[in-house]
Amino acid sequence: MSGGTGGSEEHREDRQRHLPPGKSGPGWGGPGAGAVPPISFNEALQHFQTAELSESRVRRRALALAPGGVFLKRTGATARGRGLPPLLRCCLGPPRLRPALRGERDLALAMARCALDDNERVHMRILQTVYSKLTRSRLGCPRYGAHWEELGFQGADPGTDLRGTGMLGLMQLLFFVTDPRTLPLALEAFRLSRHETQGFPFCLVSLNVTRVVLQALREERLSRECNRRRQVLAVLNELHAAALLQLCRRWKGQHKTLADAGDLLEDLEFSVKTNPKRLLKALDAYVRREEAAGGLGQAAPIDEINFTGVCDPHVELEGEPRLI
Repeated sequence: MSGGTGGSEEHREDRQRHLPPGKSGPGWGGPGAGAVPPISFNEALQHFQTAELSESRVRRRALALAPGGVFLKRTGATARGRGLPPLLRCCLGPPRLRPALRGERDLALAMARCALDDNERVHMRILQTVYSKLTRSRLGCPRYGAHWEELGFQGADPGTDLRGTGMLGLMQLLFFVTDPRTLPLALEAFRLSRHETQGFPFCLVSLNVTRVVLQALREERLSRECNRRRQVLAVLNELHAAALLQLCRRWKGQHKTLADAGDLLEDLEFSVKTNPKRLLKALDAYVRREEAAGGLGQAAPIDEINFTGVCDPHVELEGEPRLI
């Protein structure tokens, strides 16, 4: 690491060059400002539990990607997910969430409607922590800049990619990269995303998975598992990690490229909505293997994660179903 003034000046110029119109850039992560202190998932969650998520700070956004995106677009319910008539739903549909868990569900939905706020220090700490965990850097980074594209956002401002997931998308990323059980997987998934021929935008894929999990929650597809564990956010976070585990296994094992992303995410959506328990069991098996090998908290080689050994798609997705 260089401590010369030249590097600092280049860092400053890069930040200013990528600022959106009208943005001057908050005083964090820039030269002379020092890095924003990292934040744990629990500390960030405490903020949202006590914050007033008022309508002035919560913005509803359409469930669709930004223009030019290459992944799934959702402007309404899918043909497979439109649900049953009320009477049939009562008899045959998924179980309802227990009343005691509805407050936690509502918090998750409120976070999904909460936009990234430059003036909210906790939001900036979440963003900075995701950056530092993935890059293994102790240095601060500018709020805006091309370095976010290297992490897999679509542009210089990560906030523009949060439509449909809001701060819940960043919170799930934060859990993924800070929990010692999932950190090795996160680092290897990030490494896979930077592969010369099989690369993909890591953070954008993660946000798409959050969108899938969020939609499954709204459709009550996760109520049985949440009721069983008497938790909501823990189920959402672990299912997000489990879905990324399955996606990376297929991406690596089946030599997928960016052109296959839409189909893979559609298959993943079907898995999340129809058999979340299977995905969670695959993640649990991965964690147990890592614990037995003493590898939690550090990245193992991608082949040792054994993506090809869990959640066989030919069993789980029998008949090659596709969303319409």
